[in-house]
Amino acid sequence: MPPEFLPPWPPQINTLVVFGLVLWAGLVGGEIAHRSRYIPRITGYIAIGFLLGPSVLDVFTRPMVAGAGIFVDTALGLILFQIGRRLHVPSLRNDRAVLLTALAECSISFAVVYLVLTAFSFPPVHAAIAAAIGISSSPAVVLLVMREFDAQGPVSDRALTLIAVNNILAFFFFIAVLPWLHQTQEADWLTATLHPLYQVAGSLLLAYVLAHLTIRLGHLIGRRDSAQFALLVGVIVLAVGTAQAFNVSLLLTLLALGIMCRNLDRREALMEVEFGHGGDIFFVVLFVVAGANLHLGELAGAGLLAVAFVLARFAAKAGTVFVAGRLSGLSVAQAGGLGLTLTPMAAMAIGLLKTTEELYPGITPSLSATVLAAIAILETVGPLAALWGLRLAGEVRPDARLDH
Repeated sequence: MPPEFLPPWPPQINTLVVFGLVLWAGLVGGEIAHRSRYIPRITGYIAIGFLLGPSVLDVFTRPMVAGAGIFVDTALGLILFQIGRRLHVPSLRNDRAVLLTALAECSISFAVVYLVLTAFSFPPVHAAIAAAIGISSSPAVVLLVMREFDAQGPVSDRALTLIAVNNILAFFFFIAVLPWLHQTQEADWLTATLHPLYQVAGSLLLAYVLAHLTIRLGHLIGRRDSAQFALLVGVIVLAVGTAQAFNVSLLLTLLALGIMCRNLDRREALMEVEFGHGGDIFFVVLFVVAGANLHLGELAGAGLLAVAFVLARFAAKAGTVFVAGRLSGLSVAQAGGLGLTLTPMAAMAIGLLKTTEELYPGITPSLSATVLAAIAILETVGPLAALWGLRLAGEVRPDARLDH
């Protein structure tokens, strides 16, 4: 019998070990992509996660991937808060072209994906949920590609605004479909009516309270970089935990928190804080875990449906944005590039699908397989599409390489 002071064998893998291993793996994958000169680091993060994940080498087992959940939620919080802070409501009101483009793009995307899926005999309520999920685009992918390649200009700014709006609208389209889903599962009328209202009202109320507290604390501590950084990281982590505790939408809470911190802060108590290397650590973990969650079996099982979903979504988004962009004065290259930047789909889509599965476990295997397979495709091609779009728009030099 071994002495009691020795650790158990095999040693138990705790959450911090998982975090460190995932971070190391992501850095290796990102560096390999970096040295290719033209592939974004994020593609390397996803690829190394897939290679080491359960579908291939199984170095990152399913329990290990699940154990990284708290870091993934924190990363999502950082991303959604950042994209929310970019949305300045008065400017959006004045720029009707961007707002109308977002509304048209979201509505047409929903309709086209819904019609295509129902044409493949997909159950109508499942098609509506998938179509609502398909409205969303990934802010994390686009932000990281822009930062890595120093992309700047009108297309970059408009892309981030469109992504912020279509993530908000994706949530509200999803909430609008929820009563229908509850009805098909024979839920009582109280659940069907109040659950969507609770998700929206609870998330917005929580965001409002936290935004006011954050602004007041900003006044108290003053405009010091280090203190403001700690303040914003603290409120994001607090928002993630509180949203989970009250069973409201983490996605809407963090988006709304970012928007409110930008638009309710009339005396500019809060600074524009760059999360820098601290935020990058969580982004690496987010995309390595996303890669580990990709399963070839799901892609093969969904097959034609997933491909139809991806093509319908791309055609609707790129086509609508191209036409709207041309009407608002963008060049052909700029309008085409803007449409490509909306290709990535990840965080919001996974969050909305997870919400559906938590409500009614086991009832949506075809829905889950189709959406997860579509995410697998779009996580693979999305970063490259975003980069191509920014190059096409002329906001990344044609010969840009990653020297930093």
